[in-house]
Amino acid sequence: MKKPVIGISGSITILESGRFPGYRRTYVNEDYVKSVILAGGVPLLLPLTTDPEIVKGYLDLIDGLVLSGGHDVSPLAYGEQPLQKIGHTLPERDVFDRLLIETALEKKLPLLGICRGMQILNVALGGTLYQDLDYVPDSQLKHDQYHDPSLATHEVSVDTSSKLFNIMGDKRVKTNSFHHLAVKDLGEGLVITAKADDGVVEAIEHNDYPFVLGVQWHPEMMASTDVKMKSLFEALMEAVLKK
Repeated sequence: MKKPVIGISGSITILESGRFPGYRRTYVNEDYVKSVILAGGVPLLLPLTTDPEIVKGYLDLIDGLVLSGGHDVSPLAYGEQPLQKIGHTLPERDVFDRLLIETALEKKLPLLGICRGMQILNVALGGTLYQDLDYVPDSQLKHDQYHDPSLATHEVSVDTSSKLFNIMGDKRVKTNSFHHLAVKDLGEGLVITAKADDGVVEAIEHNDYPFVLGVQWHPEMMASTDVKMKSLFEALMEAVLKK
């Protein structure tokens, strides 16, 4: 049986030192690649571009899509001005990810958004974001753990009627956490399927598509040691095979 080809959205890093300071490199963290392989897929890095025809060409090559984490989504992408605590943005990546999402939805490709990937999925469908957790009413938990990426540091409550619950099989899931933005207003067609105990949105999904799901944590960093996190990538593969 042919293994599913899973596209992983790439980003840009700008070298700050060494022989080529200021030089741009396309990259994706290796954990995404390893998690797709571990789940039985073939990973394919999709370099950042704002050319719609190239994005369309990417989507013709893949069977499913992982939207990776990274830069803060620019507030201008959802009609707001930047507040003081917004972090480093990369507007060209916002354009790239939105093109990927729009094309993937047109083709009904299975899609898994991770951290920023969940946030830009929400924005692409007309939603908004809190620009920092300090702007989220009653948010008290530590959502950026700053150490050991594979360590789970807080729990989320999962909606028992959701795809996420069917995948993970538990109402309470321990997750890692590396974010300071959060979903505010939901995009069209999306539903909240998990929250942290302080009310911060931790997962969303779209019930009008076979598999469109976003999580705020980083399952790729835990997949090699945590069967629940591995199951998210396995569910993506199963959705591809059912398509």
